[in-house]
Amino acid sequence: MFKCPPLTAVLLAAVLPFIALAQSQQQPQQPMGGGSSTGGVYAPIHDAENRPITAGGFVKSGPVVFVDDSVKSGLASWTHVMGTPQKKYIIEANGSGVCLLDYNNDGWLDIYLVNGSTYDALTGKTTPPHAALFRNNHDGTFTDVAEQAGVTNDRWGFGCAVGDYNNDGWPDIYVANYGKNRLYRNNGNGTFTDVAEKAGVTLGNWSTGPTFGDYDGDGRLDLFVPGYIHYDINNPPIPGSKQVGYSFCNYRGVSVMCGPRGLEGESDHLFHNNGDGTFTDVSVKAGVSDPNKYYGFSSAFVDLNNDGKVDLVVADDSTPNYLYINKGNGTFEDDSYASGFALNQDGREVAAMGLAIGDYDNDGWDDLYVSDFSDDYGVLYHNDGQANFSDVSYPMGVAQPTIPFLGWGDGFIDYDNDGWKDLFIVNGHVYPGVDQHDWGTSFAERPLLFHNEHGKKFVLVPPVEGTGLAIVTPARGAAFGDLFNNGKIDVVINPLVGHAILLRNVSDDHNHWVELKLVGTGPKTPRDAIGAVVYLTANGMRQRGDVISGGSYMSSNDQRVHFGLGAATTVDKVEIHWPGGDIETVHLPAVDRIFTITQSKGITGVLCVACSKK
Repeated sequence: MFKCPPLTAVLLAAVLPFIALAQSQQQPQQPMGGGSSTGGVYAPIHDAENRPITAGGFVKSGPVVFVDDSVKSGLASWTHVMGTPQKKYIIEANGSGVCLLDYNNDGWLDIYLVNGSTYDALTGKTTPPHAALFRNNHDGTFTDVAEQAGVTNDRWGFGCAVGDYNNDGWPDIYVANYGKNRLYRNNGNGTFTDVAEKAGVTLGNWSTGPTFGDYDGDGRLDLFVPGYIHYDINNPPIPGSKQVGYSFCNYRGVSVMCGPRGLEGESDHLFHNNGDGTFTDVSVKAGVSDPNKYYGFSSAFVDLNNDGKVDLVVADDSTPNYLYINKGNGTFEDDSYASGFALNQDGREVAAMGLAIGDYDNDGWDDLYVSDFSDDYGVLYHNDGQANFSDVSYPMGVAQPTIPFLGWGDGFIDYDNDGWKDLFIVNGHVYPGVDQHDWGTSFAERPLLFHNEHGKKFVLVPPVEGTGLAIVTPARGAAFGDLFNNGKIDVVINPLVGHAILLRNVSDDHNHWVELKLVGTGPKTPRDAIGAVVYLTANGMRQRGDVISGGSYMSSNDQRVHFGLGAATTVDKVEIHWPGGDIETVHLPAVDRIFTITQSKGITGVLCVACSKK
C-alpha cells in the first residue's frame, strides 16, 4: 500500500474535502461572454461556514509557511490607491506591480511599490498618490525613502521592471504608467533621475508589465513594454457608448465596468539600447509590435529553447498569449500558436494576468504558468523541449482549485528548500459587486500555495487561520525574494485597495540552500547578468535557475538565483551559462550562503547572516 510522506499526508487531508466538493460542483453551465475571457458559469463553492471558498476554507492547524509581517516591517504604512471604490472604469481595477531590488548595493533587498491614481489627481483636484521605495534596514523593518530618492512617480502607475541598462553596477527602474512612462536611472548615491524623455522611452498611453533583456547579444539591456488598452481619459468606456457595446459590460448578466473585450488595444514596444543613454523603437523591425493590439499585461525575456538567446513571452488578457523565439539576427519569430502557449488545452484564449517562469520538474527546460480570471482555470504550460508547450493544468492538480479565484501575481518558488519549485498565486476580483451575489467568489481573496510533489503533482497547502495564507485582500502585483537573507523566499503583495503586504516565510523545514548573485564582466554580458542560466547539481538532482527581469504580474522578483538543496550539505556542481555564450563552472565551498560570482573571476563575495549570529 502506498504511504504518503508526512507533509503530503497533512496537505491531502486538509484539502481533499474541498477538491471533492469542487469536482462535484464545478462544471460549466454555459458560455460566459462579456468583457473578459472565462470558461463558463460554475456553481458556487462555500466552506463549512458558508463563505465563498475564495475568502474562506481556513483550517485550524497545519503547516505554517508564511506570517503577515506587514505592520511589523513598516510596509502597512503605505496604501495603494486606484480610482474610486465603485471601480466604474477598467483603468481603476487592474492594480499595480512591485519590484525587488538592492538599490543601494548593501546586499539586502529593497522594495519598490508602484501606486495608481484617480481621475481627480489627474485633473489636479487632489494630490496624486506616491509610489514607495522601502529601504531594507537589515532588522526586519523597512523605511520609505521614495521622496528622498526621487522615485514617487506621481502618475497613474501600473508595472515596473528592474535592470542595469547602463551597466554601471547600479540597478535602474522602469515604471509603466497610463500616460508617460519613467526610466529612473540609479545615481549610485541613494537617488534616481528620470531620464525617460532623453532616453526616448516615455510612450504615452497605457503601458503595463515591462521587462529588460539583451535580445541581440551586444551586452546592453534592451527594454520591452507591453500595451493594454488605448484609453481616452476624457471619454471613458461606459455601457452603450461609442467606445463599447453593452455586451462587453456585463458579468453573469449583471452590469459591470466595460472591457477589456470590445475596447481598442494598445500596441507593444521593443526598445533597442543604443549604448549612449538612448533607445530606439525597433518593435516592427523585430516582429514584436503586436499589430493585433492584444491586451498585454506581463512580459519577460527568458531562454525557452535553450539556444543561449533570450526569447520573449507576453501574457495577454482575454486574447492569445505571445511567444516570440529569438532568431539571433535582431528579429523574432512568432511561435505563439505553434508552441502551444497562445491558448489553453481547449483551444481558447484565457484572461492571462500573471506570468510565472521556472523549471518545476527539474528537466532543464523552463515551464510557464499564467494566472486567469474567475470561472476559468490558471494554466500550467509544461515545456516539452525546444519551447513546445503542453497544458498540463488538470493532471498536475492546479486547474480545478483555481476556478473560483481571479489570479494576478504568481511565481515558482521553492518555499521549503526541498529542491522542487512550488507555485504561489495572489488573487482578487475586479468587480466589487461580486460580494452581493452568491457566485462562490469574492472581491477580496486569499492567496494559493501549491506544494510541488517531486514534479509529479501540485498539492494545495491549506490556509491555516491567522497565517499569511489566510489573508484576504484584493491582491494584484506580487514579487518574490529573500528579503531577510536567510535563504527563505518571502512575498510582497501590492493590493488594489489597502496597505502593502509582506508575507515572511517561516517554513519549519530544515533544508539547506544557496543563492547566487551574478555579476557580468564580458563584452557581451550585461553587468547584472540578466539572461544568465544556472544549473546546479546536488542531492542527486540538477536544477535550473534564471536571472529574469519582469514577470509575475507587472512586477520584478529577486534577481539572485535561489536553489533549495534538501538535506544536501554540499553542492556537486554549478554551471553558469552567461549571456553571450560563455560557460563557467564554479565550486561552492559551503551551503546556506549567498555567493557573489563575477564572470571569469569565480566567487568574489559571501554573505552568511546565520554565520554572524553564531
